[in-house]
Amino acid sequence: MSSNRKDGENEEEKIGEKIEEKKKTESKPESDIVEERIYTVPLSRAWIMPVTKRAPRAIRILREFIRRHMKVENEDIIISNEVNEKIWRRGIEKPPRKVRIKAAKDKDGLVTVYLAEGE
Repeated sequence: MSSNRKDGENEEEKIGEKIEEKKKTESKPESDIVEERIYTVPLSRAWIMPVTKRAPRAIRILREFIRRHMKVENEDIIISNEVNEKIWRRGIEKPPRKVRIKAAKDKDGLVTVYLAEGE
């Protein structure tokens, strides 16, 4: 019975180690970031659309803004969940008029969009 207990403890330790390793790999090292900029993106053009299409339009406007200012293709833009939730917070009909974001470009050319500090 004691051998089973040790095996169980070893498995728990292995699981704990795997979780710690995963957390380490999820956070990007600072050396991978080549360029980092903070922008205030105007989303007011989304309000031209009918009310049921405003939030998706705001996401497209954000993507286009990042593409133009960071000089990347649309496939190379990753919008974080926080930014997406900020735009969709009040529903499809009322996205924010503007949003402050931080765009970080890594050495592979991928741009990840985060909310700016304090947002």
